[in-house]
Amino acid sequence: MPFTPSVALLGTGTMGVGMAHSLLRAGLPVTVWNRHPEKAAPLAGDGATVAESLEEAVRGAHVVVSMLFDEASVAEVMERALPAFDAGTVWVQSSTVGRDGIARLAALAKPHGVPFYDAPVVGTKQPAETGKLTVLASGPAVTRDVVQPVFDAIGGKTVWLGDEAGPASAMKLVANSWVGTITAGTAFAIAQAAAFGLQPSQFLETVSGGAADSPYLQTKGAAIVENRTEDPQFALDGLLKDLRLIRDADRAANVPTTLIDALVDLYADASEQGFGGHDIAAVGAAFRPDDEE
Repeated sequence: MPFTPSVALLGTGTMGVGMAHSLLRAGLPVTVWNRHPEKAAPLAGDGATVAESLEEAVRGAHVVVSMLFDEASVAEVMERALPAFDAGTVWVQSSTVGRDGIARLAALAKPHGVPFYDAPVVGTKQPAETGKLTVLASGPAVTRDVVQPVFDAIGGKTVWLGDEAGPASAMKLVANSWVGTITAGTAFAIAQAAAFGLQPSQFLETVSGGAADSPYLQTKGAAIVENRTEDPQFALDGLLKDLRLIRDADRAANVPTTLIDALVDLYADASEQGFGGHDIAAVGAAFRPDDEE
């Protein structure tokens, strides 16, 4: 029979809840934990075990998945959790923490002898709910059979990038730079169309089906045109955090930061206008004429 690992999921935000649902749907035993218990409690009705303590959450798990906001929150939680791991438990780190951040987190696992997987995901709320994320993974080959059922449950595909931590987080930065660029570019084109006296939706019609089209462009474009950003598939402040990580990594690698600097400014502008908790499509606020603000 195929191996069915038990999973402890630490973090039940938008992505964590979706991942929990996908894990449960695949038949994996799931224990969830959140620093704010009320955010994890509804998952009990979906079949998850809701742990009262962090130590209780990880005890007995084959795989512990961290899906928290940033490096600092992951480090704070895992410094407490790692001593409670059972022998043989592996750690799958799926938060977006950047290249330096993943190196520091991997170092936390070493003194405990815990196999560590750098495994951020590409996708937003809906793919998380439907098990269609893309898992970017790098980590030891010897225990991949333990983590692969987890990746198969949450993802439509797994892209293996190496045997050591680092490459997966690097690729996540590349992917999110594209996400930030195409969303801001779509918002800019829509703002231009409106300023030129055109119907913004006609821009989406113009590129539809052409070489420059994509499902992502159409999805975000429709959200921008219809001003539907309050239910975030990917929160703007989350992407802004990632863009700053990307800028740091670019500087360290001598990649010109002209584009990423502009993106940080645009998303920060929208956040300062009060759209930080909205979907990233709310970056369109940064392109509004001053007399419309």
